[in-house]
Amino acid sequence: MPHVFRVSAVSWRAILVLLPLVFSGACAPRPVTTPAPFTPSLQQRALLDTIGERTFRWFWETTDPQTGLTPDRWPRRTFSSVAAIGFALTAYPIGAERGWIRREQAAERTLNTLRTLWRLPQGDAPRGVAGYQGFFYHFLEFDTGHRYRDVELSTIDTGLLLGGALFCQSYFAGDSPVEVQIRATADSLYRRVNWPWFVQRPSTLSMGWRPERGYIKANWTGYNEAMLLIVLGLGSPTHPLDDAAWAQWTSTYAWHTFEGQPHLDFAPLFGHQYSHSWIDFRGIQDAYMRERGIDYFENSRRATLSQRSYAIRNPMGWRGYGADMWGLTASDGPFDGTMDIDGVTRRFHTYWARGVSTRETNDDGTLAPTAAVSSIVFTPELSVRAAVSMREQFNGLAWGQYGFLDAFNPTLRSAPPKLQHGHVVPGDGWVDDDYLGIDQGPILVMLENWRTELVWKTMRRNPYIVRGLQRAGFRGGWLDATSPTR
Repeated sequence: MPHVFRVSAVSWRAILVLLPLVFSGACAPRPVTTPAPFTPSLQQRALLDTIGERTFRWFWETTDPQTGLTPDRWPRRTFSSVAAIGFALTAYPIGAERGWIRREQAAERTLNTLRTLWRLPQGDAPRGVAGYQGFFYHFLEFDTGHRYRDVELSTIDTGLLLGGALFCQSYFAGDSPVEVQIRATADSLYRRVNWPWFVQRPSTLSMGWRPERGYIKANWTGYNEAMLLIVLGLGSPTHPLDDAAWAQWTSTYAWHTFEGQPHLDFAPLFGHQYSHSWIDFRGIQDAYMRERGIDYFENSRRATLSQRSYAIRNPMGWRGYGADMWGLTASDGPFDGTMDIDGVTRRFHTYWARGVSTRETNDDGTLAPTAAVSSIVFTPELSVRAAVSMREQFNGLAWGQYGFLDAFNPTLRSAPPKLQHGHVVPGDGWVDDDYLGIDQGPILVMLENWRTELVWKTMRRNPYIVRGLQRAGFRGGWLDATSPTR
């Protein structure tokens, strides 16, 4: 079945885009900057309110309330995504703060989820388990919570899950029995993870493992979404990564200038959003960023601006691209194959790590709303304008019950012989039929971080995040005001 080729939705994204990296030059240090203040209009604010609540409802209404298993996608239900569970855990406190649900409801759902994850069997058998060494398989079956087919034991998906669990640990700080149990169970899940077991060469984490074949060949190198993962590994009080892990990670970075923006190179925007969903990188720097004179927040702001500039220039001549219509990341697409459109042979893809950089151009005219909207913390005004434009695209056909559908393509205006996802609106373009949890999550979390900094402020109090950042050599800003954690 076509969807099985997405068996590593998050890890697979990185495998497509990660290559051995080298520095290709430097730029003069620049001061740390922040986005210009922006106040949305009443109409824009109303749209943001609606985006937030509808996206939250996706997690609240599609997740099993007893097990906490969140679907990878909906309405087509296939299996549960461990990374999507991490975003769901992050969504529940946001819903409580916004008044969409009661705090007691959020706490109950959170505890159900964490208990399920803690009680699911772990072991090295290929069947009948959910994980091994504290890590979880990328996808889980809905009925049992066990490994789905032959998917990999995933480091990054476990990391995104733990981001949500630790956020809930710090958010639910009350004395009620439920909140006490939330904190204890999240702690147990995190402390169980054996980070050194996944190190396959000095200080470098492997992306995955299968009991049938062992560790997969790809390792976490180069700048990408794994910042959160390595911080979590460094912060562990039980089985931490060694002191050299962060320096090894940054030694594989590639610094380039793309569309006039000098920054660390990573083509799809999800790599510039996932870690920032939970960690406030504003004003804190590791040794690498101190040398560059910026922080990781500014780096991601530049990456976002470079994508928008690319869309304005539109060198491949895709329909619809422009100042308010941009955003490439890993997402669904229409089909794998070619079509002749207006005298040009165009190649399209289904699920693909779309993105552009100095090293690659993975662009088939498919835009994902999550790419632009989840960048709202970096480019507030530009992201809001893109949200308005995408909401109006195809007379609202890319918008539905739970906010933005995963992706759309204005160039594909007539249907190919066989579509693998979505449908074509004749004369307008292709629109996906599904919502994906790992694309819904950043929309909700980053929108809330831009509005209230809820997740950022809460995670600043988490001792494991603080310890991980400090061990990685981060200093400055809010981190200097935090007591050292050893």
